Amino acid sequence: MRVGLLTREYPPDVYGGAGVHVEFLARELRSLVDLDVHCWGEGRTEGVVRHRPWSALDGANDALRTFSVDLSVAAAVEGRELVHSHTWYANLAGHFAKLLYGIPHVMTAHSLEPLRPWKAEQLGGGYELSGWAERTAIEAADAVVAVSGAMREDILACYPALDPGRVHVVHNGIDTTLYRPDHDTDALTRVGLDPNRPYVLFVGRITRQKGVPHLLRAVRDVDPAAQVVLCAGAPDTPEIDREFRDLFEELSRVRDGVYWIPRMLPRAEVIQLLTHAAVFVCPSVYEPLGIVNLEAMACGTPVVASRVGGIPEVVEDGVTGVLVSADEDFESGLTEALDAVLGDPDKARRMGEAGRERAVREFGWDAVARRTVGLYEEIVKQA
Repeated sequence: MRVGLLTREYPPDVYGGAGVHVEFLARELRSLVDLDVHCWGEGRTEGVVRHRPWSALDGANDALRTFSVDLSVAAAVEGRELVHSHTWYANLAGHFAKLLYGIPHVMTAHSLEPLRPWKAEQLGGGYELSGWAERTAIEAADAVVAVSGAMREDILACYPALDPGRVHVVHNGIDTTLYRPDHDTDALTRVGLDPNRPYVLFVGRITRQKGVPHLLRAVRDVDPAAQVVLCAGAPDTPEIDREFRDLFEELSRVRDGVYWIPRMLPRAEVIQLLTHAAVFVCPSVYEPLGIVNLEAMACGTPVVASRVGGIPEVVEDGVTGVLVSADEDFESGLTEALDAVLGDPDKARRMGEAGRERAVREFGWDAVARRTVGLYEEIVKQA
């Protein structure tokens, strides 16, 4: 089967969970189908075609620039038997290909525009366009993949015109041969961490969705013996960037051992940081699944995370970590949960071991790819 995988992010330009998903899914799909990846960027390599926004739109709203990439991708996928798009950045390209070539369009929903109203802060009127693109594509797609059961419920609530029979749950995966405990410490040394003190670790983008301001306020009152490491970059807007910087400076004044790493670290360094963390924290206010929690679990680290979206399908409360309700007491709940894990190293170790076992047992990418190809075959047969 000739498949076109359509995405904004693809290595080396990966900045979020959707990009991680596509990277590993593509790796496994290559042995199962004839795959071409179409993504943003420059140049072409074997099996990967990169597209850039039209130069005539330099400086224009990002939504318009995205649509220009979608047109380029749609023109380039002629000859594919099926296209599979990821995120609103690529969904319209898949929809155009479906109409133009009469081929099935499968789309994976990693998040939903109606549930991210803060994007209006980033895109302005472009948020109306991104929402239109997502709605147009999702309501016409031959199949919609939800990365969690909770995500499936959100999809059907946001888009009631969508036939529930076309929405399929295929969880995100994790490469547990790559994400596994690494007990070397050179990455910790480069950060400047004190090896004799435990640390709380956050890895993610600086966005409203990831709940970073909540975390910065919550860790003010966490056990002062713990260090705090924030691998946080790619702010959505200047406003959230300024808010983060102000909160970080305030946090640094009230406690020591606070480290901010504003750049994307190499994967090997992230794995070391995950391995040695006393606890990983995911304070998202919206999260369809949360691959980063799987990454932490695969490295044998207990997780404190918000009880939102698909996170409870990954983090088993009291077994692989602690879930915190994202209500009016969210920040104090985060503080309490982090202190509970930090204060009981033996229980934390058992949670980490259970998390590793769960990641290996239930979330391998090979199984995800096989389920995805099974869906492709079913859709093509029906077409």
